[in-house]
Amino acid sequence: MRAVGFRVNGGVEVLEELDLPEPVPTAGQVTVRVAFAGVNFAEVQHRRGEFGAPDGPGGVDVPGLEVAGTVAALGAGVSGLEVGEPVAAYLPDFGGYAEVVTADPRFVRSLRTGAGEADPAAAAGLSCVYPTAFGVLKDAGRLREGEDVLVHSAAGGVGSAAVQLARELGAGRVYGTVGSAEKIPYATGLGYDQVFPREDFAEHLADVTDGRGVDLVLDPVGGPVREQSLSVLAPFGRVVAYGDLGRHEQWTASVWDLWKGNRTIAGFNIGDLARRAPERIGDHLAEALRLLAAGRVRSGVTQTLPLAEAAKAHEFLETGTGRGKFLLSLG
Repeated sequence: MRAVGFRVNGGVEVLEELDLPEPVPTAGQVTVRVAFAGVNFAEVQHRRGEFGAPDGPGGVDVPGLEVAGTVAALGAGVSGLEVGEPVAAYLPDFGGYAEVVTADPRFVRSLRTGAGEADPAAAAGLSCVYPTAFGVLKDAGRLREGEDVLVHSAAGGVGSAAVQLARELGAGRVYGTVGSAEKIPYATGLGYDQVFPREDFAEHLADVTDGRGVDLVLDPVGGPVREQSLSVLAPFGRVVAYGDLGRHEQWTASVWDLWKGNRTIAGFNIGDLARRAPERIGDHLAEALRLLAAGRVRSGVTQTLPLAEAAKAHEFLETGTGRGKFLLSLG
């Protein structure tokens, strides 16, 4: 089968087209014939070596955290799915840049929902991003109806999902920040009330909120942005950390400042959730697919590239020049 992977860590040049054996599901597994694979920043980190050296079969790692396609085969003991059924899947151990992938059925959900059937090209961009957006808003962020939200990296995949889900969850005003002014029109079109340049977001936010700030900040950037986000919190506000796009050194918050300022810092990591509370991911994915089929949310896909151009998608994410969600087509 066709796949894209890497044998050593490094830049985009280490990604190579491969011909690998098609996987066969063992007991408790399902294989999915992939139509589309989503591209996420975690896959850039995977390639760069931030999760360790390649240790897959034959010393090859295949990136890819989310796919959509059809069920190819079921291992012993798997129920609730049928061969040929259209599905979306989250892959915590990667592998999505391939024609066929092995998946844990706890992270596989049918595109056939109570609101209709979700489009696979749109669904492929949901399986990692939307459970993450649900997780940072609901699980870690404890968002309540009427609360105001600030989303850093507003034009990215999770940012595109978070603004839509925040509306579904009853948020008040939803603000965003972006790394360059060129992204402001695109992000605004996603449904944000206002979008600011990230470099001076605190000043803009103070102006538009009359100094009150916001109740919840979603931060995948880290470093000074995370530290400054504490200063824009309303009483009992929360900052949720869920990434380190800026590749900053570890920053330590002062418990004294949290205590004296009625502030909270929380964290969300979908990989840890997959290990310790996998049912949450499956539930969030099922709800996201229902909302997609109902036309309540959009996947935010802005470009679909052939599998052979996976390196180009990585370049867009790594340089911060991309907007929205990128897919790889395996059709």
